Amino acid sequence: MTTTTDAPVYDREHIGRLYRAHLSKGRATLGELFGGHIETGSEGAWIHTDDGRRFLNCGSYGVLITGARHPVVVRHVAEQLGRHPVASRVFLEPQAALAAEALAARAPAGLERVHFACSGAEAVETAIKLARTRGKDQLIATHGGYHGKTMGALSLTGKDLFQEPFRPLLPGVHHVPYGDAAALEELLKTMPGRACFVVEPVQGEAGVVLPPPGYLRAVQELCRTYDAYFVLDEIQTGLGRLGTWWGADDEGVTPDVLLVGKALGGGILPVSAVVATPKAFAAFDKDPYLHTSTFSGTPMAMAAVRGALAAIEEDGLVERARDLGAEMLTTVREIARRHFGPVVREVRGRGLLIGIEFAIPGPAGDLLIELISHGVVANHSLNSHLVLRLTPPAVLDAADARFLYEAFDRACQAQAARYVPTFEGDSAHA
Repeated sequence: MTTTTDAPVYDREHIGRLYRAHLSKGRATLGELFGGHIETGSEGAWIHTDDGRRFLNCGSYGVLITGARHPVVVRHVAEQLGRHPVASRVFLEPQAALAAEALAARAPAGLERVHFACSGAEAVETAIKLARTRGKDQLIATHGGYHGKTMGALSLTGKDLFQEPFRPLLPGVHHVPYGDAAALEELLKTMPGRACFVVEPVQGEAGVVLPPPGYLRAVQELCRTYDAYFVLDEIQTGLGRLGTWWGADDEGVTPDVLLVGKALGGGILPVSAVVATPKAFAAFDKDPYLHTSTFSGTPMAMAAVRGALAAIEEDGLVERARDLGAEMLTTVREIARRHFGPVVREVRGRGLLIGIEFAIPGPAGDLLIELISHGVVANHSLNSHLVLRLTPPAVLDAADARFLYEAFDRACQAQAARYVPTFEGDSAHA
């Protein structure tokens, strides 16, 4: 793989001014908060900056299960770029057909039809429209769930902070507690034949919230009982992130619609997909112009999909995510508890989706910034300010993992001194 250590040097103040003038003043401020670094290259698990530094990328919101610029994905995309990057959308185009075949072959049994889009939110919008074609006009999602920020997807996203500036949103949207099958049933009883339930197998942006065992199986049975449309949002959790190809695999469920994204483009191109049963997809089978997008199924993106799926399989990244995730969860939990003690409420996760939840506001954000100073990029959780998330690629080797543990240890030690005495003092007087 070609390295990116000879990165161009940029004037940081100039880049900051351009952000403020043309992009977002708030984003420019965040960039300064995170150290003012300018990323100019990436390879594998590492980000390179213009000043010659590199950072272990345990963030990127789950996009990089294959790491950056995986050679298999690069080869597929480069070949397509040199041949035919954008299609006419009049003739049949082989990359889309081959990518759909490859994705359907790896999806839960019974999911055979594929619609490609560019973003996860677009996939959610597609699922909503498919549900409408089946007469499902009542949408149900979960508190804390995250499904995107376009208007339909935002209506499902269970966070008032994101919804409030844009109300009114879609009508007929309901939210139930995550992991509570009984609450879902009580609502489904009131709308038999009319509901569409959208749920994540693990809530990522809510802070890596795992449901109780059997929850997805119960959801599937309830949806069948009350003739509800079952949409499983695996945009973040799918393609090996949880140590299985899909979160659905743990309980052997097959939804009407599976949503895929983030890692689907191999960390190179933005692409998402809806994978559905023939019955759920019937309206799109009948009329191919009912729901379209100019860049849906564009050949370069389809080449990236084929490359990503091949890389995941050839390199055994699903199994690697399972094994490395188990080790990482144990090690990170031990380090966090050793330094923070009761300030850490819980360290939880599945595969390479790990959340560190704190008992009080402050440590998650401060630890995020502290980790950057020690060479590691992590993520905050959009729907939970108490949780710091780690979503590293499955291509981390033993040296990379050791670097992460050592950096996490030093970062925790630096920040714990600010919070533990205060927390323990408050607890003593509670």
